[in-house]
Order: sequence, then C-alpha cells, then structure tokens
Amino acid sequence: MEISISKELSEQIPGFKLGIIQYRNITVGESPQMVKGRLQLFQESIYFDLEDRNVTDLEGIKEWRAIFKKTGKDPNRYRHSAEALYRRVQRQNYLSSVQSAIDLNNFFSLQYQVPIGIYDAEKLEGRIEIRIGRDCEKYVGLNGRPNSLENLIVSADAKGPFGSPFVDSDRAPVTPETRDALQIVYHRPSLSSEEAGKLTKSLMDMFIQVHGGDAFYEIIE
Repeated sequence: MEISISKELSEQIPGFKLGIIQYRNITVGESPQMVKGRLQLFQESIYFDLEDRNVTDLEGIKEWRAIFKKTGKDPNRYRHSAEALYRRVQRQNYLSSVQSAIDLNNFFSLQYQVPIGIYDAEKLEGRIEIRIGRDCEKYVGLNGRPNSLENLIVSADAKGPFGSPFVDSDRAPVTPETRDALQIVYHRPSLSSEEAGKLTKSLMDMFIQVHGGDAFYEIIE
C-alpha cells in the first residue's frame, strides 16, 4: 500500500511525520483483561494528574491544537481526537472497553497525546495520500454526523477521504471481521524521526501480541 504526505501539508507543517503500520492476518475481538485493566488504570491516573492543570497545557495536546490552527481549523470547535479523549477522562467519563483494536488505539493515543487512526485495509482502495481537506469535502464520521473536511488534515484513497485526526469516517472501521488493517499515528512534528520510530514500533509490538498476525512499520515525512 503506497502512502504519502502531500507537498502542501509538508510545507505548511514543517516536521510533519506519520507512523504507518500495516497488519496482516490479525484477529480482532474482546480485549484481554490485561488491556482492559491497563486502559482503566491509565485513565484514572490521567484524571488525578489533570486535577490541577488544563488539558491544553499538555505538550502533545497543545502541539496538535497548533497544527489545526495552522491549517485553518479552529481547535476550540474542532478538537483533535486525542484532546477529545483527554477531556472525556477529565470529566470522569471513562472509556469503556469496545473491542481489542479500538481499546489499544485509545490507550496509545492517551499515552502519546496524539491522534491515532486504524482502518480495515480491505475497505481502502489504491494509493493513500495524507493532505489538507478541500472545499466541500465531507463524510459521515464515526460520531454519526456529517463532518466538513475543509482545512482539516485527511487521509484519502481512490474513493476520497476516509480518516482524519479529528474524527474518522464510517467507511473503513476495524471490526471483528477485519483481517488486514492500516494504522496511522499522527506524531508530533517536534518529535525526532528516531523517537517516532521507537513509539510506532512499541505500538505495533503490543498490537501483534494481542491480535497475532504479521506487521511492518515505517515513518514517513
């Protein structure tokens, strides 16, 4: 699967980089107790850490808010997915277990303070480009609402946009029927390529430990 970052996006956000993981022959299902327990305990830890500070003071959250502002989206109206997760935890509206792939996605998004998307690869077509959304582009998101993609960072295949660090579309979600998947880690631009590689590999290794199958990763920038 060929994946690239548009020239416009690279020029607008210096240092923009992604961790790309491609999985094959995985088995998605109910999360093991180890994953459920870690997700719950980590959320409780975050809640106490946020008692005397704002979500927007966190470095990863702050950096991604600045990215949205640079591309032309108001970060107060369009909160990137990692910030949305943190705000849920701050309200003690803790994330409950959904299924293994989503639970791990949420866990690492909270840990790294960055948006992470995961998609059923069989529902994607052709070359994928990470670019800035165009005028009139939109899709129905996993939030069940139509979402304007203008000036948002989007992932698009031959059919058009299917993902974003704001909210993903309902076209290619990972389900228990998924066997091949694509995961996109929207790393902080301030992170070095070497550190981005370490974090991406850590996520991949844990994902494979839970889901089996094979995988490889790369950092693109």
